[in-house]
Amino acid sequence: MSDEATGRMANGQSRMEDKPLATRHSPLARFFDSDLLYSFTRSRLVVAAALVTALVVGAALLAPLIAPQDPYDLKTLSLLDANTPPAWEHGGDSRFLLGTDDQGRDVLSTMLYGTRSSLMIGLAAVLLATLLGVALGLWAGYAGGRVDAFIMRAADVQLTFPAILTALLIDGVMLAIFKNFRLDAGKFWVLVISIGLAYWVQYARTVRGVTLVERNKEYVQAARLIGLSPAKIMFQHILPNVMGPVLVIATINLALAIITEATLSFLGVGLPPTEPSLGTMIQIGNRYLFSGSWWMVAFPGLTLALLALAVNLLGDWLRDALNPKLR
Repeated sequence: MSDEATGRMANGQSRMEDKPLATRHSPLARFFDSDLLYSFTRSRLVVAAALVTALVVGAALLAPLIAPQDPYDLKTLSLLDANTPPAWEHGGDSRFLLGTDDQGRDVLSTMLYGTRSSLMIGLAAVLLATLLGVALGLWAGYAGGRVDAFIMRAADVQLTFPAILTALLIDGVMLAIFKNFRLDAGKFWVLVISIGLAYWVQYARTVRGVTLVERNKEYVQAARLIGLSPAKIMFQHILPNVMGPVLVIATINLALAIITEATLSFLGVGLPPTEPSLGTMIQIGNRYLFSGSWWMVAFPGLTLALLALAVNLLGDWLRDALNPKLR
């Protein structure tokens, strides 16, 4: 090795020694030195998916600030503006870049607010499914016996039904129970509960499998010996070891939850037309598709497809990045 190379290594080592220990071992420094960031930056497809996701989510969150029109404000709407084509089409209006729908609402503004509604429903449903599935999976794997058999047989029964059918069934049951009440305002939570209860099985089965392995390890046996309660052992000691697979499932299920919400809204059991979501916009636009008003369904459909694809790509990357066998 040359003297110059030796000098550079010595200088680099001295600079590392000069850095405070807290700086070298800070969470931010560990993140920039991690394999996770390296695998993220070396894939252009994953970076593009992250940028698309950030763009769509950011635009949805900033909808009240950047939307040209508030679709919830009926005073700003006019039926005379209904079915206006995009601004570059013949008969278009420069005020409505992507055209208007059947109620005279700006498609761009409605799409921004609708994406926010779809994202909020998807995130809340995934959070509900994660909490329920992780809790039941930990309980089944740690307790074993009849508890394990009962939870897993219930999961097996639910797996025989498609998730959309389960969500439709739960939605119908809730509407039947609260038939004497006006549910337009509570439709958001009906969708969250319906979709969340349709996706808890994957979490429960995955967490249960990991828990069956972890409960026989030395650190769990040591926790039992010092008298820790089963709940504390499950949530403080076993749970951190199952969060990797749970995070991957939650990322992939976010796209599925958004698509499920759009499907339910398209079938007419989702959000009402006065509270737009991507599925509601596609349902409304589908009525006018053959009359030539293609923009009502094309732009919300494209946004839904791009968002679902980007989130799925991020979920696939996260699954591979957290898999130690692929490193």
